Amino acid sequence: MSPNSNAILLADIGGTNARFAWQSEAGAPIEAVCTYPCAEFASLQLAIAAYLLELGRGRPGQAAIGIANPVSGDRVSMTNHHWSFSIEQMRQQLSLRRLVVMNDFTALALALPDLGVDEKRLICGGVPLPSAAMALIGPGTGLGVSGLIPSGSGADLRYQALDSEGGHATLCASTPREWAVLQCLQARFGHASAERAVSGQGLVWVYEALCSLDGAPIPIDLSAAQISAAALDHSDARADETLQLFFAFLGAMAGNLALTLGARGGLYLGGGILPRLADRLARSAFQSRFVGKGRFSDYLQTIPVYLIQTQESPALRGVARAL
Repeated sequence: MSPNSNAILLADIGGTNARFAWQSEAGAPIEAVCTYPCAEFASLQLAIAAYLLELGRGRPGQAAIGIANPVSGDRVSMTNHHWSFSIEQMRQQLSLRRLVVMNDFTALALALPDLGVDEKRLICGGVPLPSAAMALIGPGTGLGVSGLIPSGSGADLRYQALDSEGGHATLCASTPREWAVLQCLQARFGHASAERAVSGQGLVWVYEALCSLDGAPIPIDLSAAQISAAALDHSDARADETLQLFFAFLGAMAGNLALTLGARGGLYLGGGILPRLADRLARSAFQSRFVGKGRFSDYLQTIPVYLIQTQESPALRGVARAL
């Protein structure tokens, strides 16, 4: 494969899908976006090779990858998938002069200032405070968390994206039913993290917890997609309750994050699940749980909450910016 030294490979790697894109040079439009199921490839390197072969534009000189995993040091081993690799070995195998690897939600956070008006839907709240911190949380295969912290002002304003694993913080509950679900998750996993309830697999685990609490048989091979579909068409009351709990837990965790970061620039909802459930989200307990923080409810009511709705993964813009 011939080299294309100015070209840049961009990637957004989740636990379920790997998204790739191409830039002919730094600052050029992002194009040739393709999505591959992670399960179809034994390694990330093989998925990259398949994309480059299909694209047929040669070998890039640089690459930037956002991946659903903490990135610390040279070795990357995904939390919700089996891919594992050395950053330096991958750089050498792909003959890259530069390779940047970062957490996928850190990459998504970097893209927040560039989102267009039509790429975010206001769910609740007021007007963003200019030059204030922004928070980011989103359920997909796991639960991603990040944010942007500002420094400087005016023309010198810059943002620092946070490397966060906040999705593994302890799940919080408010109602007796939520406490019962939390205790089921705690008994099953030892630690009931937010990701155990607020993620694709979390929908399944919460549904199974409700079955146990109700003394009902647990279905075999139940999927998050099936639960969501049954909740949306109201064909399964337990699926409907699962989705209600999903939004309530998400709202509580999002409110905690907004308070922690002082995110008066807005809280953004990302991930692959919520855009398909946007109307249900807007009618759910999310907002009441987001602002339900006692003496600071008024503070949270001023913070705008946006659902990210884009045609392509904005994390690709984030990794391009990082590179």
